[in-house]
Amino acid sequence: MSQDKQFDFDFVVIGSGFGGSVAAYRLAEKGYRVAVMEMGRRWTPENLPRTSWSLHRWFWRPRLGLRGFFNIRYFRHVTILHGCAVGGGSITYATTLLRPPERVWQTGPWAGLADWKSEMPRHYDAASRMLGVIENTILGPADHLLKAAAEEVGVGNTFYRTSVAIFQAPEGEAGGKTFPDPFFGGEGPARTTCIACGGCMMGCQHGAKNTLDLNYLYLAEKWGTRVFAETKVVDVKPLNDAADGADGYEVHTVRSTAWFNQQPRRFTCRGVVFSGSSLGTTELLFHLKEKGSLPLISDQLGNHVRTNSESLLAVRIPGSREDLSKGVAIGSGIYVDEHTHIEAVRYPSGSDTMSMLTTILTGGVPGPERIALWLRNLAVALLRHPFRTLRVLQPFGWARENVVLLCMQAVEGDLQMRWQRPWFWPFSKSLASHGKKVPTYIPRANEFAETFARLTGGTAMSMIPEILFNIPGTAHCLGGCVIAASPEHGVVDDRHRLFGYKNAYVCDGSVVAANLGVNPSLTITALAERAMSFIPPASEAHWNDSAASQSALESEMR
Repeated sequence: MSQDKQFDFDFVVIGSGFGGSVAAYRLAEKGYRVAVMEMGRRWTPENLPRTSWSLHRWFWRPRLGLRGFFNIRYFRHVTILHGCAVGGGSITYATTLLRPPERVWQTGPWAGLADWKSEMPRHYDAASRMLGVIENTILGPADHLLKAAAEEVGVGNTFYRTSVAIFQAPEGEAGGKTFPDPFFGGEGPARTTCIACGGCMMGCQHGAKNTLDLNYLYLAEKWGTRVFAETKVVDVKPLNDAADGADGYEVHTVRSTAWFNQQPRRFTCRGVVFSGSSLGTTELLFHLKEKGSLPLISDQLGNHVRTNSESLLAVRIPGSREDLSKGVAIGSGIYVDEHTHIEAVRYPSGSDTMSMLTTILTGGVPGPERIALWLRNLAVALLRHPFRTLRVLQPFGWARENVVLLCMQAVEGDLQMRWQRPWFWPFSKSLASHGKKVPTYIPRANEFAETFARLTGGTAMSMIPEILFNIPGTAHCLGGCVIAASPEHGVVDDRHRLFGYKNAYVCDGSVVAANLGVNPSLTITALAERAMSFIPPASEAHWNDSAASQSALESEMR
């Protein structure tokens, strides 16, 4: 094991999501002394919120006293939903782990940098084993309705059960039974089979969901990794006079949940891994570049930010005879065409707050025309069916009567994030989105929602921000620090090494350089597995790992 006592740690990992937890475990496994700095709290089944009405334990806005694990950030071009906790977004994600089509490796700045098609399958396999990925065996009422609607529109053959990271009993057997660690030969915690409560996105209270604190991060801590929860990194800069970080780094932190006594601390390390999510890492690196701590970061920072070209729709069935919240958060999906797939999503019974973002389904061209059409639709619905319309729009009972239809498209398109002063707060800079807006109106998705509603006797719904502001919502923000051949085209090389610095890496969704078209968590995990595979054991480390850009190599050859 590495014993360089002049440093507090060999590696500091910033963030504990699907990239950070992988990095922590694989580095600790190789004998490095590792610390993980996580801004969010550590959650257990005992302290998780019971419903989304417990806003102080669900939402993450510590300055407002909200210290949960779920956050929504609003930008001009997109509304981004993300997690913040020990275990990152795994605490609140829907556990859907799908592999993207092979064509994603042929587009974007990472195309041709590695033999992705032959390399990635083994890393996907490793990630799937660690996360306990299986084909979902629990189909709830919403999944059966999705299949019926798919058959109605002629795509029933595309219906699939999602691949999920949930410990499930054999199909047909009741859940709720506890077993000794079923995944890691007794090295992991005991687990309980899923009871199909639909509560995945509110945090699993039953020990069935394979969150990162029960696999990668759990094992990393057994190997000696120290996790600093509620700790926000505010500065990272090279030690001594080595501008490229060859002498190591100092990492400065404050307590993220403190209003006054923020308890500033300083840690030293030989290497650093940025894993704070696409938004978090991009934001931190902008801050470090501007203040001069890491000025050599590529000017491509903030480019190629992607969503998944998503649209969120819903169908509410007032007085539904079946509890539509039962099942797993996302149990099934269909393809309405080769580029567009739709998944049935649910929240647990009682978690009705998201209903306040929904309204009567409205299509049309974004802008004033769509807003006018929405007001017209709403007025007509209230005049023709006043009680039913008010019944559909009121929040209570929403989760048990509602199916969210998550539509994703595998089409290219990206945004840029810039570091600038907002007009309403000129005292500091923050991320701001730029570029062409992602379409919020996907005609095929709206048509399918209408068919779904007609078959079930429900009412099709749209998201209010999409109508009023032409702003799509996404839980799949990617890019900003993308993999590329040189700093003229991206921020890290194909081994995730930060251009301009030694022993500095980025391992999270910010490196993804193409639109995956599917839920990205498995790909982020697999990419992190691949990145860590290039780092030697601690006993063989020379601490001079740096990105060699293609442009530099070509210059040397000339």
